[in-house]
Amino acid sequence: MRLPSSLVLATGNPGKVDELRALLADLPLTLRPASDLDAPPDVTEDADTLDGNTRKKARAFHEHTGLPTLADDTGLEVAALDGGPGVHTARFAGPDATPDDNKRRLLDVMEGVEDRRARFRTVAALVEDDGTTRTFEGICSGTITTEPQGDGGFGYDPLFLPDGRDQTFAEMPAAAKNEVSHRRKALDAVRQFLASGD
Repeated sequence: MRLPSSLVLATGNPGKVDELRALLADLPLTLRPASDLDAPPDVTEDADTLDGNTRKKARAFHEHTGLPTLADDTGLEVAALDGGPGVHTARFAGPDATPDDNKRRLLDVMEGVEDRRARFRTVAALVEDDGTTRTFEGICSGTITTEPQGDGGFGYDPLFLPDGRDQTFAEMPAAAKNEVSHRRKALDAVRQFLASGD
């Protein structure tokens, strides 16, 4: 795939858009988030897997715009919860849950649990001009803290301490988080693919 002049970002999440802009900043392309589109599609993320959700979003936005499109879906996979909440990460506390609701629920179900190992896993889907879909994966391992720490980031960031670090994602400056994050690893693979022209 030759490097496109523009790439649609199949998300309206401002925090995610900021991360994607930072992670793809070295590529000479225009990024077009959902907020820049006329009547962007409202995609129901009801697939059973992260891969299924991200492919569904990317294809919907590609069909809407006719342009190359990038989507991603991320799950928090907690060892003590048998890999949950996983694909249900954004709805862990219920279908209308807020990020604060989800964090409270995670702390509640993890109360008294000694094994706090967890990982964030991102699957990114890139739909090319001709409709070909490719996926890329990134993983960041860490542990769940016993209380929120930090005011930055979004989602579960105040509860996630990456391995080898002494700050949660929410305590890290954005640049430091982007060095180690699951999204960074997935987007590095996307960037390499785009830059290679394969």
